[in-house]
Amino acid sequence: MHQRAFLSVRKLLALAGYSDFDLEYDEFGKPHLHSKNRHTDFTEVSITHSHHFSAIIVSNESVGIDIEMQRDIILKIAHKFVNDEELDRLQKTNPNDFIKKLTVKWGAKEAIFKIKNEKGISFRDHIQVAPFELNQTQTIADLNINGAKQKFNIHFSELDTNFTLVYAFENNDTIQEH
Repeated sequence: MHQRAFLSVRKLLALAGYSDFDLEYDEFGKPHLHSKNRHTDFTEVSITHSHHFSAIIVSNESVGIDIEMQRDIILKIAHKFVNDEELDRLQKTNPNDFIKKLTVKWGAKEAIFKIKNEKGISFRDHIQVAPFELNQTQTIADLNINGAKQKFNIHFSELDTNFTLVYAFENNDTIQEH
């Protein structure tokens, strides 16, 4: 499975016009692509895979992507990545939507973490995803850490019947708090 994921990501890079030699990882393990644009050194890339799906997103902006299988196990770990207020609000939806919404929230937080890639970020305490409905496909999220509040645009969709794809872009409306 790991080898298929590795190869499928390389195929996706090739479809986007890049080779394996264009892909580099920084000291924190974050992937970057050598830019095809003369004006920048690197192009942003984020990579994800889950079971039989793989995805990449390439942008000149900071970007993160995540793909997750919708599973009941998320109910047991939800308290680790959503706060009590979020959890109470989500529990008022029907059980199928509850799992799907938790999966979107997890994917959004994972995508934001891939963008920021900083130690000490708590999915539960530092990243808040705004309420959304599953038929919307977009929401926003905030990262509040070390006196800074940063906004992210979140996009999500369901693949097949039990996978969720989520990607995030920095909103660039960062507010310094004192």
